[in-house]
Amino acid sequence: MALESQRDANELVIRINGEFDFGLHRQFRDAYRDESGVTRYVVDLSDTEYMDSSALGMLLLLREHAEARNGKVFLKGVDGEIERILRIANFHQLFSVND
Repeated sequence: MALESQRDANELVIRINGEFDFGLHRQFRDAYRDESGVTRYVVDLSDTEYMDSSALGMLLLLREHAEARNGKVFLKGVDGEIERILRIANFHQLFSVND
């Protein structure tokens, strides 16, 4: 499965396996949209092989969702090409990365 999510108390972990692109838009949004009481959103990119601009947009939408609920988004397992893409987009300034 390309996307897996797991809830533990106030934390929601969304793991992206393989490609993170527009094909995951609905599944990604559905993973967090109806979760209440979450203040810590973790996107695990350790098994992500590819990310495009729509994935960046999805991360921004998640950030907006989290902030509206006094939450924070953490990007975990970021390295290699994924890290390069996030740095080019200045996402290290918007998200906690590998914390």
